[in-house]
Amino acid sequence: MNEFKLSILDLLKEDARLTASTIATMLGAKEEEVAAAIAEMEQDHVIVKYATVVNWSKVDDEKVTALIEVECTPERGRGFESIAERIYLYPEVKSVYLMSGAYDLLVEIEGKNLKEVASFVSNKLSTIESVIATKTFFILKKYKQDGIIFEEFEDDHRLLVSP
Repeated sequence: MNEFKLSILDLLKEDARLTASTIATMLGAKEEEVAAAIAEMEQDHVIVKYATVVNWSKVDDEKVTALIEVECTPERGRGFESIAERIYLYPEVKSVYLMSGAYDLLVEIEGKNLKEVASFVSNKLSTIESVIATKTFFILKKYKQDGIIFEEFEDDHRLLVSP
């Protein structure tokens, strides 16, 4: 991938609402070139989706998010691909990652409450034949996600006191 496209991706990662015109101005390029590059990256699935990061703690409709470590046995000929696919097709699953280390997959899910998440783990995830073990961790508070800091901290305006 060339530097021009990488520059466009960097700008869109920071603010997906940037127009081709604005990006062209920022990069000193022609709007048509930027629009064509974006269209090509969308077609090639380099750009998969434009998304909004929401601080759910500021909204009344809070959600419970959990990270689940999954140990599983890879399937002959497909490895972890088919297991990951079975898992990511569930609508409550937000992310699935193949990991190195003590477990194989890391699954991020969202539910309305703890009971809903527990039900997913016990009734759907643990029943998959290749799954050996799971460990569930509930996210209590998000401080930063995708490079975005959620909390706004005020400067400390207290006077310094010396002994």
